[in-house]
Amino acid sequence: MDRMDHLEHLDRHLADELAQVARETIRDELRQQTRKQRRKATLYAASGAVALYAGAAVALAAGLALALVLPGWAAALITAALLGAAAHLLRSAARPHAPGTAHGSAAARAADRDHVPGATPPYPPVPPMPPAPPATPGVDTPGAPATGRLPRPDRVDPENPHHRA
Repeated sequence: MDRMDHLEHLDRHLADELAQVARETIRDELRQQTRKQRRKATLYAASGAVALYAGAAVALAAGLALALVLPGWAAALITAALLGAAAHLLRSAARPHAPGTAHGSAAARAADRDHVPGATPPYPPVPPMPPAPPATPGVDTPGAPATGRLPRPDRVDPENPHHRA
């Protein structure tokens, strides 16, 4: 019996060592992946900053080119108006619009203006569900109260694909 206790101790010791090795391996792998992701995020941030400065240089060049034929204040004002228009177009392109309406149409702008955050959007009314047939005792039917059992495969509602928990 003494020998069996020794083997149990070795088994526990081996399981503890395996768990420790697995934890260290996973930790090292996560550190390596985090390091790669951090490097990638830093490079994306740097590229965005450089692109911002490049865009500012292009805007400055456009303003200076306009200043050759116009007064400086007018060139700056025109450049600012062009940049504002580009920002508005980009923002409206990013905003989703309702299907069936032209993007940027008066109806879409009115719906955006009248929409209250947190309120339900003005969708057409949903038709009521047809009356469910009377339930047969012992059989789950779609639309009937759940009895705690899964529906029979031949009674699965094809309109409701999420019939299982």
